[in-house]
Amino acid sequence: MRTARRASNVEVPSFLRQLVKETEKMVTFFFKGGSREAGPGEEDNLDEDDSMPSPYLEHPILEKHVSEGGSQPGLNYAVASMQGWRAQMEDAHTCMPQLRGELTEWGYFAVFDGHAGTTVAQYCSRNLLDHILATGGVKASEDPEQVKDGIREGFLDIDRHMHKLARQDNWDRSGSTAAAVMISPRYIYFINCGDSRTLLCHNGEVVFYTEDHKPFNPREKERIQNAGGSVTLQRVNGSLAVSRALGDFDFKEVDWRPQTEQLVSPEPEVYELERTPEDEFLILACDGVWDAIGNEELCAFVRSRLQVCDDLREICTQVIDLCLYKGSLDNISIIIVCFPGAPRVSQEALQQEAELEQQIDVKVEEIIQMMRTRDEDPDLLYVIKFLAAEEMPGLPPGGGITSKRDCIISAYQKHVMAPRSQEPMDIEGSEEDSN
Repeated sequence: MRTARRASNVEVPSFLRQLVKETEKMVTFFFKGGSREAGPGEEDNLDEDDSMPSPYLEHPILEKHVSEGGSQPGLNYAVASMQGWRAQMEDAHTCMPQLRGELTEWGYFAVFDGHAGTTVAQYCSRNLLDHILATGGVKASEDPEQVKDGIREGFLDIDRHMHKLARQDNWDRSGSTAAAVMISPRYIYFINCGDSRTLLCHNGEVVFYTEDHKPFNPREKERIQNAGGSVTLQRVNGSLAVSRALGDFDFKEVDWRPQTEQLVSPEPEVYELERTPEDEFLILACDGVWDAIGNEELCAFVRSRLQVCDDLREICTQVIDLCLYKGSLDNISIIIVCFPGAPRVSQEALQQEAELEQQIDVKVEEIIQMMRTRDEDPDLLYVIKFLAAEEMPGLPPGGGITSKRDCIISAYQKHVMAPRSQEPMDIEGSEEDSN
């Protein structure tokens, strides 16, 4: 099936380095509290007074890890992750579109956003499902209340187990959020512990999304205070930015309190929603995505991409790039799960996308010609900023001109670099004429 041009095929590493360099300046000043752009010669001195180790890299790691799969009931999925600006990749995930035994028509997907280390997130990605199934609450006969109870008990059980392992084996002090779904032939079970998030797009709209567990939420704040803690700077005891998580055992040391009444609770919230033919797709993602884009925006963007691209892996990578360009400084992980009712590639959408990219190409050429008439060197960052200020109909909803940055780079390469590549030939020709 023919799809729109895939941005990942555009090879312009020198230009990407230029874009990254510009972002680095903004990132540096963000963490330094700067309020102006650096003057000439100032950039090299930005870190002279910074004696604290930073959780962020000087350059983002842009390599993406992607995979895809499907199952007999018609579920297709793709997952992509990128380390980004963070000094360590702490995300993990699990994708099982088809469980074993009597649950072959069930699927399970989860994203784990680790913090302060990778141990808990990695352990949960490998073992959480086993702990859930071991409770006996998840059966093919499917009593939704029993399923939800089994999921909750599975979370509490793995957290107790990890707590023992952490003491015996001297684990790191890491913790992890968890956003997951279990999909049966009749229901979708939404599972959330922390501030990763899951949403369902149904007939073009977000019909359900999980709510983040933040310390300043009234119910969470009450539990924290009852456990002898405080919420300072919107964090548990001024330190942890989530109020529910697996691991984080430094916040779970009040032995006489139940697991669910500690400073940080491992108890997930679980909801069930009956499946319908209008269900289109699920998105599971860490807060590296949600910090950069809202629920409705992301739903609209993914939906529009499904109409011009039949490669879910490519759509996942486009979401990651979009979040990076929008300023996400975290690890970024996303899973998209498509139901049979998901939008499909259409010729009308492909034609509109082609017309949009042609319009962008023309605009880029006009901007470059305008700069040359002023005897200015065509600058890629100027071109991008100029286009961002322009009104351009037909841009991807939720993504805007930011989501077409690779198309802009490709057009820039064509209109700026092509004449330069001919310069050596012209020089040779002029030398022959002079002889």
